[in-house]
Amino acid sequence: MKLVVLAAALVAVPAFASKELAQKNACFACHAPDKKIVGPAFQDIGKKYGGQKDAEAALAQSIKAGGAGKWGPVPMPPQAALSDADARTLAAWVLSGAK
Repeated sequence: MKLVVLAAALVAVPAFASKELAQKNACFACHAPDKKIVGPAFQDIGKKYGGQKDAEAALAQSIKAGGAGKWGPVPMPPQAALSDADARTLAAWVLSGAK
């Protein structure tokens, strides 16, 4: 029983931490989990890239470098101050459905 509770807690923490990380870094100013705001919905990003090889690393790089033209004319500004670890955490969260 203790193992099940511990496993559930470990699974829940990264998703919650990733949502907090997205809030802390103002990701929600342009993105929402399930609808387009300025940028695409996190869930749409996850659907588009989820099955691709090295999707997490590529998305983390895109978060840090910014980009334009993948989702329309509005560019995403680079998040260069974000650590590599935080960018990968956000990428994993987005790819998992941003819940």
